[in-house]
Amino acid sequence: MNAQSKSRRSWLLWTLIPAALAVFAAANIHLVYVAVTSQPDCVPHLKEAGGGETYRAAKSAC
Repeated sequence: MNAQSKSRRSWLLWTLIPAALAVFAAANIHLVYVAVTSQPDCVPHLKEAGGGETYRAAKSAC
């Protein structure tokens, strides 16, 4: 391995590692942003007990 090849490999590592970390951080920031800002719509469900085979929310927020 000559000096030029070693230099190129070093440059590639010093470029790719921070780029990968930046992509990872951006993806996590986006995930947290979406989780904090989104509010799911209410889905239709039974509001009273009973009803046979269907499920209902334990404590409805709608």
